[in-house]
Amino acid sequence: MHIWVDADACPKVIKEILYRAVERLNIPMTLVANKKIFVPSSPLMDLIVVAAGADVADREIVERMQPDDLVITADIPLAADVIDKAGHALNPRGTFYSEANVKQHLTMRNFMDDLRGSGVVTGGPPVFSNSDRMAFANQLDRFLTKQLKESQNV
Repeated sequence: MHIWVDADACPKVIKEILYRAVERLNIPMTLVANKKIFVPSSPLMDLIVVAAGADVADREIVERMQPDDLVITADIPLAADVIDKAGHALNPRGTFYSEANVKQHLTMRNFMDDLRGSGVVTGGPPVFSNSDRMAFANQLDRFLTKQLKESQNV
């Protein structure tokens, strides 16, 4: 398993949680961004810098990821692509996307986008909170623990 991070919009506190988890569990991780960002010096972590532009980082992640990889992203279309490739997608706020719910999330995202396009002010997402951080950390821990147990039973 490999962890991929859609790093441009990923909150710093989430990246720090990921850095610790990767080192603790010895799991490789790649951050993908359209500019150079800090990544701790570790043989388990690397950074891919892509050209600026809409969905360039998303396409890079989808092209490189393998089935059962975990992708950290708040981008619902990217999450849908990850699910289509038999990967796992986790939102920085702790929501796991799955075959059962990603279409619903995508429909709501497109609906809100249509509203904004017609001039309706919908507001942005709520401020990233401590409870969001905890929800992410808990979901990540549960997922990685389950994956590691399954890989040891194979």
